[in-house]
Amino acid sequence: MRIMAFDYGTKRIGIAVTDPMQIIATGLDTIHPNLIIDFLKKYMLTEQVERFVVGEPKQMDNTPSQSAPHVKGFVNLLKRTFPETPIEMLDERFTSKMATAAIMQSGFKKTDRQNKERVDTISATILLQSWMEQRRF
Repeated sequence: MRIMAFDYGTKRIGIAVTDPMQIIATGLDTIHPNLIIDFLKKYMLTEQVERFVVGEPKQMDNTPSQSAPHVKGFVNLLKRTFPETPIEMLDERFTSKMATAAIMQSGFKKTDRQNKERVDTISATILLQSWMEQRRF
């Protein structure tokens, strides 16, 4: 079964998944928040998802960031729609900066580097990879 991670934003949600053996995290897509539930229902018809990992937005002093209420609403929506799928929160500080740095080092053209959807998907992938690494120890 796969693990699915979300980098939630009010304009876009970056999504990443593991392979079925939960060895590799891969960026899946970037979806508008209004379309996420339909996307997930369709995806979960063909793929088994063991759990969701959602990035928890925090400020440097460990207090919730301004986007925390939006993420909480998203988590509640996931709970209502997929009550059988456990949800874990994981500190997402620095994932966007790490994603931007990874894109800068990747050799993408400037227009590709400015693609915010790519940043969101890579952020979700970094979040999922971090979750997987924490589980290994």
